[in-house]
Amino acid sequence: LFVWRGFSLTWYPAVFENAAIMNGLRNTLIVAGSVTVLATVLGTLMAVGIHRYTRGGVIRAFAIAPALLPDLLLAIGILSLFSLLSATLGLHSVILAHTAFAMAFVTAIVLARMATLDPSLEEASRDLGAGAVRTFLRVTLPQLAPGVVAGALLAFTLSLDEFVIAFFTAGPTTQTLPIAIYSMVRFGVTPEINALATMLLFVSVLAVIGAQRLTRVTESL
Repeated sequence: LFVWRGFSLTWYPAVFENAAIMNGLRNTLIVAGSVTVLATVLGTLMAVGIHRYTRGGVIRAFAIAPALLPDLLLAIGILSLFSLLSATLGLHSVILAHTAFAMAFVTAIVLARMATLDPSLEEASRDLGAGAVRTFLRVTLPQLAPGVVAGALLAFTLSLDEFVIAFFTAGPTTQTLPIAIYSMVRFGVTPEINALATMLLFVSVLAVIGAQRLTRVTESL
């Protein structure tokens, strides 16, 4: 949709001069950061609770259901819930919606990790006088660290580029980066979008490499 005139780096600085992109990027980073923290904490606790205190697969199926539902169906359901509660829409509603979506992935990953843990280590910690909380923080959580890191990374990347749920729950005055890009693409793709996509791809690759290294260091400890 534009004329090719050779290689150039001029469009990279232009990305940071675009007010709509920078506003969407700021909102997206706020949402993704908040969702990463909330989904990781809640998903980890849910996985531990399901693994220790439930039998059968019904509760497990309900816990990971948001990850299996189509995005459109989940978005309509969450928007209907907000409308039923007469809740206002904005960044807070996007954070809550993305947390419900990403938490299912964190739960599934941590549950898979918990299946490989040695329960005798927790029993030894309790026999030596450690309480339930201290055992979880000192024994269980370090063993779960690779799964927790993987779940946090997945939650961040899912929230970073999620469009459908954000489009339904953001409200008319709030734009995340995917919504801003969609608004610009409707009128024709500019080289700014190409430069932005390249930078996002570079950041994603760095995040994956960093998570892999962190996971290896944690497993070696």
